[in-house]
Amino acid sequence: MPTTPREFLTYAEQQFSAADLCYGHGTDNPADEAAYLVLRALSLPFAADTEVLDRPLERRQKEHLRELIDHRIRERIPVAYLVNEAWFAGMPFYVDQRVIIPRSPLAELIVARFTPWLQETQVRRILDIGTGSGCIAIACACAFPEARVDATDSVDAALAVAKKNIDTYQLTNRVRLFKANVFEGLPPAQYDLIVSNPPYVSAAEVRDLPAEYRHEPEQALLAGTDGLTVVSTILQQASGYLAEHGLLIIEVGNSQAAVMEAFPNLPFTWLEFEYGGEGVLLLTAEDLPQS
Repeated sequence: MPTTPREFLTYAEQQFSAADLCYGHGTDNPADEAAYLVLRALSLPFAADTEVLDRPLERRQKEHLRELIDHRIRERIPVAYLVNEAWFAGMPFYVDQRVIIPRSPLAELIVARFTPWLQETQVRRILDIGTGSGCIAIACACAFPEARVDATDSVDAALAVAKKNIDTYQLTNRVRLFKANVFEGLPPAQYDLIVSNPPYVSAAEVRDLPAEYRHEPEQALLAGTDGLTVVSTILQQASGYLAEHGLLIIEVGNSQAAVMEAFPNLPFTWLEFEYGGEGVLLLTAEDLPQS
């Protein structure tokens, strides 16, 4: 059996390759999945040096790694839940099965501060709808240090995880949490940017998801028969919360065609991403129907 981190990296990659796992929660291949599990379970950096990788592990560490590798294979639990960590916009976040695992292409937009669509000096208030782990709200707060961010979710368990991450990043003075169903429960306000990665998976798609995705909370994925329940509400009501120069950005994923069919009169801009991802729409305040 393996005795060092390097040997466990090789062992885990071999086991994952033979197990026909589904990836997509931060990695897309067995080697990266093995590195994610082994290094973060040992609290080692992804760029750990040779001396660290070849250092013999204690018995408890080896047993822990074998247990995690076994859970990943037998129960199809995503690594992020096994090590309670996911990365978004270059930042680590605590996650568990109360929240969806961050993997949105919105990270690329946030790191770029939404250029060329927004001027940083225009952004003073941001709203994140359906915050889950709080990663989008927190990343936005870091990208726009002069802005205040409101983050909503309809599930108490998700808000508890978001609070944990907000506390970790010491952003309690700038990121506020609200229990709200889209806009219902949110105090009146005008936002320069509204961003959301809401549930957008149809009932049929949920039934066909690989086992790994079934560990995620269904309410964070399922959005009615057609996948448009939450997205439609945002599009219909956002104008009441968006500043005159504001932007609305929503990830709708595979529901892009359904959104375009349901709202044929809205002049969507569909964003492109250097690092992969699709189904993210952009609308300006003047594009939106008045609620």
